[in-house]
Amino acid sequence: MTVRRVLGDRTATTCLGGVLVSGFGDSAMMLVAGIWVKTLTGSDSLAAAVTFCVWGPTLVGPVLGTVADRVRRRSLLIWTNAALAALLPVLLAVRTGRDVWLLFAVFTLIGAASVLTDAAEAGIVTAAIPPDLRGDFNGLRMTVNEAMKLLAPLAGAGLFLRFGGGSVAVLDAATFVLAALAFAALRVRERPPAPAAGGWREQTAEGIRHLRSDRLLLRLVAGGAVAMFLSGVSSAAIYAMTDSGLHRPPAFVAVLYAVQGSGSIVAGVVSGAVMRRLPERVFAATGLMLFTAGAAVRAVPSLPVCIVGTLAIGVGLPWVIVAAFTTVQQRTGPELVGRVAAAAGTVVFAPTAVAAAVGAGMVAAVDFRVQLVSVGVAGWLAAWFLLLGRPRTGLAEAEDVPAPDPDPVPGPRPVSGSGPGSGPGSGPGSGPGSGPETDPETDPGPGSVPAAGPVPGA
Repeated sequence: MTVRRVLGDRTATTCLGGVLVSGFGDSAMMLVAGIWVKTLTGSDSLAAAVTFCVWGPTLVGPVLGTVADRVRRRSLLIWTNAALAALLPVLLAVRTGRDVWLLFAVFTLIGAASVLTDAAEAGIVTAAIPPDLRGDFNGLRMTVNEAMKLLAPLAGAGLFLRFGGGSVAVLDAATFVLAALAFAALRVRERPPAPAAGGWREQTAEGIRHLRSDRLLLRLVAGGAVAMFLSGVSSAAIYAMTDSGLHRPPAFVAVLYAVQGSGSIVAGVVSGAVMRRLPERVFAATGLMLFTAGAAVRAVPSLPVCIVGTLAIGVGLPWVIVAAFTTVQQRTGPELVGRVAAAAGTVVFAPTAVAAAVGAGMVAAVDFRVQLVSVGVAGWLAAWFLLLGRPRTGLAEAEDVPAPDPDPVPGPRPVSGSGPGSGPGSGPGSGPGSGPETDPETDPGPGSVPAAGPVPGA
């Protein structure tokens, strides 16, 4: 069983350990930040604005991705996590509504660090995980990360109610320390960063050019951007929905995040198997329809209906993101993967920052039910456009996007429990006999899901 091989691989399990501990602290802190602001100010809009702070740094993602391609990625992961551990105790100074600016400032820095580490992790996966384990590794990575939404929000809300927001900040700082130690324990042989060719602007533009040159990649990344915009609009309504629709206190949002985490666990476990049977565009469109249908039904003021809708969000939204970032890693060489992953992250996640601002304004201007139903209608239209027409195919076009070298590092592979991958890749279309024959554009070959940014609650 391939998943068992991943868990028996020392490098893979070390990476997963770092993801697990930092994901636990982040999930707890992200939820508590909104509740904290809502409690201090009483404002739904300011509570929703925390999301804008986290996702705003994606607007400079290509620049941060260039940094990740110019340094040792393992060292970057260690020191970035250590810096965040030192930063979070600053939130102990937040006492009144006048101090919420400090929360906004810290979460903006956390957002920038997240973009930087996501780009670095995309390169680490290529260097540290054998090719035949990457697809299953990234499925488990998403499962572990999203599973934290099942436990961490409840733990964070409990700590907040008992000891206040500062205690959750200390918890998050401790998890960053553990993540830094996990990445320090990685045994990975990285290729030394290539000498910089040209200035920062030219290096950054190289990743953007690669993204624009691949039709399938560009289409899926655009689909991810639409999904994240709609997620941001839907997320902004969650406090109003909890208050006016379900008549529950703000802390009940933790229960909804836990339910969404349950759906995301299912999404991570089955995504690899589903992707082997569906073209990427169909997989992404299916996730988009499932997610936005779930958001729309939450307009119904019924707790059981809201729970079902939240589960659908948890399953559908990650599928859209997985489809986009799988294609990034399949079609990008290791020397560019940080920049391309960060550029794709900007396109996919930057709309979340805009949507958080739009959604916060909508909360103040219209009924939350209008907001949620609008998300459902827009999502199904976007899914239809994603499926409408088949990207032009043919040998000439397929040759425009050369397959990346799966093992660019000379010499032996990294030390790992299961050794170098010798079988077919575990991603979609991973070789003969992997499923029905598809065209080169919708089935580019083996690859994996890079470390994408966190999927926000919807």
